[in-house]
Amino acid sequence: MNRFKKGQEILVSTNTYPNKVFKSKVDFINPILDVATRTVKLRVILNNEANIFKPGMFVEAKIKEISSNRSPRLMIPTSAVLWTGERSVVYLKATADVPIFEMHEIKLGNRFGDVYEILEGLSIGDEIVTNGTFTVDAAAQLQGKKSMMNQAGVKIAMGHEGHLGMDTKASKEARKFSKWQERLVVSKVFQNQLKLVFNGYITLKDVFVKEGSKNIVSQSKKIGILLSQVDSKLLENKEALKFWMSLEKQLKISLNLILKTTIIKEQRSHFKQVSASLKAAVQGFGVNEKVFVAFCPMADGNKGAYWLSTEEKVVNPYFGNAMLTCGEIKEVIE
Repeated sequence: MNRFKKGQEILVSTNTYPNKVFKSKVDFINPILDVATRTVKLRVILNNEANIFKPGMFVEAKIKEISSNRSPRLMIPTSAVLWTGERSVVYLKATADVPIFEMHEIKLGNRFGDVYEILEGLSIGDEIVTNGTFTVDAAAQLQGKKSMMNQAGVKIAMGHEGHLGMDTKASKEARKFSKWQERLVVSKVFQNQLKLVFNGYITLKDVFVKEGSKNIVSQSKKIGILLSQVDSKLLENKEALKFWMSLEKQLKISLNLILKTTIIKEQRSHFKQVSASLKAAVQGFGVNEKVFVAFCPMADGNKGAYWLSTEEKVVNPYFGNAMLTCGEIKEVIE
């Protein structure tokens, strides 16, 4: 918000008139936050005496940034950032010659399209994971390292060459998992079985939006049945099999916890864990469908939570009608 002020020049364009740019100024900045969308509206008045602009027409506005004396900013892709409660983290390469990435806290500035401004935590020359971040996080969790679902992690010890490494035999496996930034190659049969689980999850997400506790229990049981029908023997790669078995175990635990309560607040807390495990599975194995990853910073007592969707539209399962559109799309898995 501090990047905008009343009277600031705005350049407005529309595809209807591709060669024209319409100049105007910021006329009003609403002092009240919209609690549903977590946004503040900014008003610009355009001269429409020639009846150029029509109701419902889409326009694009560009605003010149308020001058700043700050040094040049470091920017990273939005796909690189994960949220753990109120913190923002990335996966940073620990040493230059060892392919192991570790969770690293950063401080974000403003967002500009598909990039974030970095205020603290990274320097020019640092190497970070920019694609497949969820998969790397799931791999870190599997190895007992610091991750979104295991913020404590295990102790990190110095290796025989002075490099940071896991003080267990898992260090070799961690190197393998850290390279899983691309989709794992699995059979289409396995992908189709996983997609059935994913479809069941989407139905469960919609039930949470409608806040029907009994239906939540019923749909969770259905997902459990679909999960038991996923044939792990189809995974010929040992690392992929180990990865799936860990996620499958987490999914079963979270689904069973949903079945043990009818308090929707508790069910939503367990749904958060279901979402975290399933998004790692979708990222790693694929379901032959575009999947949108949304995030609500206010969910789970302001700790924040993700969920998956088949639509590029925010329909929040953690609050229902109370704050249906709270959140935003953070990543697209294809």
